[in-house]
Amino acid sequence: MSGAGPWLPRSPCGPGCLTSGEPTVGLPRRVLRYIAAALLVLAALLVAPMLAVLGARGRNLVIRWIFVGVLRAFGVRLIVHGRDGLHSPGRGALVVSNHISWLDAIAINAVQPMRALAKLEVASWPVLGTLVTRGGSILLDRERLSTLPGTILELAEAMRSGAQVNVTPEATTWCGLAAGRFTSATFQAAIDGGVPVRPVALRFRGGDGRETTRPAFIGPESLIESLRRVARLRGLVLEMYVCPEIAPGRAANRRELAALAEAAVYSALGTDRAPARPRPRPRRAPVLETEPN
Repeated sequence: MSGAGPWLPRSPCGPGCLTSGEPTVGLPRRVLRYIAAALLVLAALLVAPMLAVLGARGRNLVIRWIFVGVLRAFGVRLIVHGRDGLHSPGRGALVVSNHISWLDAIAINAVQPMRALAKLEVASWPVLGTLVTRGGSILLDRERLSTLPGTILELAEAMRSGAQVNVTPEATTWCGLAAGRFTSATFQAAIDGGVPVRPVALRFRGGDGRETTRPAFIGPESLIESLRRVARLRGLVLEMYVCPEIAPGRAANRRELAALAEAAVYSALGTDRAPARPRPRPRRAPVLETEPN
């Protein structure tokens, strides 16, 4: 969604960016997906109070189970390249990714549960908001720029203590065929905390193998509208590329560090740098590792 404050990046992406022609499922399958999602919501609400008393291992297992369940409920198949790059117990890191959909954070936590830097309003979202807050996420009030230094300090302290924290430095969602520049503010927390940066690249493909923008959470739409559009898609694939980490001290300052992370993400996606406008949709379907659902 577009940034709230005048100092935040604003995405030009909207309904006109949405691709068409992707395979879809019929009404009965959509209804089953809604039922599965509703049951998962109920289960998540029941177990959420226990997260605070579970040990780290048990809490991670529960969170992974919930987020994997969300992907399966909506028929999303996750393909991960470099999965081991997110598994580093006890080592803090800033995990940065491009930002397309509400599915982004779900996919990352389905691979490795971690804390997140989330906008304050996410805490009010149903289920996801509960999991975000109980999972120890750091909330950013985007309406009050004066709170940013304190948030960066909290972020640095969390990573210094061994937490991995997921941040989306584009600061708003884009359609996926267009993308934004990585803002540098949160990279200061990695420098202050003396921790590495782990770039993660995300891309969606439809059941026909072509890159799709249908899962994007863009423009003025509500979360419910985006959920309904995702539920219609057949064989949706989310590709995740975990890039090599950027070691502490490699960059001279936060802007250079942001540029290195941005270059890693868009190189993994086959682009030298974040494009300023939507890229042409691929004509030929690539070969996937496994058959679509």
